[in-house]
Amino acid sequence: MYSDYLCSMEEKFFAHSTAVIDEGCTIGAGTKIWHFSHIMKDAVIGENCNIGQNVVIAPGVVLGQNCKVQNNVSVYTGVICADDVFLGPSCVFTNVINPRSAVSRRDSYRRTMVGKGATIGANATIVCGHNIGEYAFVGAGAVVTKDVLPYALIVGNPAKQIGWISQVGCRLIFNKNHNGDYIAICPESGQKYKLYNKMVYKLEE
Repeated sequence: MYSDYLCSMEEKFFAHSTAVIDEGCTIGAGTKIWHFSHIMKDAVIGENCNIGQNVVIAPGVVLGQNCKVQNNVSVYTGVICADDVFLGPSCVFTNVINPRSAVSRRDSYRRTMVGKGATIGANATIVCGHNIGEYAFVGAGAVVTKDVLPYALIVGNPAKQIGWISQVGCRLIFNKNHNGDYIAICPESGQKYKLYNKMVYKLEE
């Protein structure tokens, strides 16, 4: 019901009445923030994002436009997500590699960049200081301990690449054509991709 929502007339975003929105954060138009979530000071959230239940967006975090953050996700200081990023339920980010309760390491936070269109699956863990390439797909429960290439499909603990994936999330199978190029066609979108020098590139239509 509409009575369950708060609306900022200036920013034109919606937040459930149980959400906590700190002063000093920035929230784009069309964004929805659900039950018991906390958006902290200096966080920046783009337009048309969806923030699920029990989510924490820490100070300094940046989410681009049209990002989807599922339930029980904590996005800590140092994380920057580009547009169209999907963060699955209960996935985890860290921002310190050697935490100790008795030692303050607020000056040692490491940055984690998540590229445009990337997906991080449910219960995955992203160890800080590593970048997730655009349209990469981190499988459920994976533990990421190094950089992830664009369009890479990775699974396991520690996470290892098992293939490539298209912009719409279909596994890519590359075959050598008459020119000697390795080409894959996404079965859902029809988009064409080229594998060259251990990198994948979407071909212009």
